[in-house]
Amino acid sequence: MKYRVLGGTGVKVSEVSFGAWAIGGADWGATDDKESLKALHRAADRGINFFDTADVYGMGRSERLIAQFRKERKEDIFIATKAGRRLDPHVPEGYNGAAIRGFVEESLKNLDTDTIDLLQLHCPPWEVYYKPELFESLDRMVDEGKIRNYGVSVEKVEEALKAIEYPHVKTVQLIFNMFRHRPRELFFKEAAKRQVGIIVRVPLASGLLTGKMSKESTFAKQDHRNYNRNGEAFDKGETFSGVDFEKGLKAVEEIRKLKPGSMTMAQFALKWILMFPEVSCVIPGAKSEEQVDQNTEASNLPDLSPEIMEGIRNIYDTYIRPDVHHLW
Repeated sequence: MKYRVLGGTGVKVSEVSFGAWAIGGADWGATDDKESLKALHRAADRGINFFDTADVYGMGRSERLIAQFRKERKEDIFIATKAGRRLDPHVPEGYNGAAIRGFVEESLKNLDTDTIDLLQLHCPPWEVYYKPELFESLDRMVDEGKIRNYGVSVEKVEEALKAIEYPHVKTVQLIFNMFRHRPRELFFKEAAKRQVGIIVRVPLASGLLTGKMSKESTFAKQDHRNYNRNGEAFDKGETFSGVDFEKGLKAVEEIRKLKPGSMTMAQFALKWILMFPEVSCVIPGAKSEEQVDQNTEASNLPDLSPEIMEGIRNIYDTYIRPDVHHLW
């Protein structure tokens, strides 16, 4: 496993890390806590030291699983969680110091810790980035020792650019993958200039980039790939990166033609992201030990050639850009 510095935190994190949305048991179909714990331990065995969760993943279930796992390990484990999506309604007015503090206190209990390593505002409405008093309240929680660092998880590049104007925002989490290229244009340069860590989520476009799906693929009723394709529950960009499913399948078949023979499609997609030095880490989900093994191997694979990188860009321009690029 290779490691990169997570922006202004100064912490070296595994470039392939662990996204814990799926093990929360919500939005991704059924899951088993015993298997999830095995996956977490395999991740640590493979060198992963950064685990990303949120209070809404199973309404605390994901956080509690990570707390149990961390107690069973000796090495330093860096935990990032998120707050804000439990607001009901999820509106800008709900984002205030008191509300976020309440969420932090609950996450501290779920994670069984005194301090959260990294707290991220969880894809708030765009108006929230224009509330300096909220970021000042996060500064106070740092001073109190409730949180060590804070950052934001965003939907849009414009939100990311606004967020890093606040000097103590250490990280930005966003979607960046073979189907979502826009962050590389301006944001990566600005983040590097300010020493802001970039955490990449949805790296496999909700599994579409694994190459294992077809027109006949079906998803459980509670799986967001079934109920959120048009943004019925939350931003549609979180599901298949906002790409039309059938159009995405066509693009995947073109990508498959560029894949080096030694890689799986998932590893190819992860390695493509790791080719960008501005990225601190990528956080694919995993519900099994096998998935962890497949994901982590991407760190050890050889770099992709300039010809392959150009080929991916051409596929994006042809199949994806017209529908996606301007939206996020």
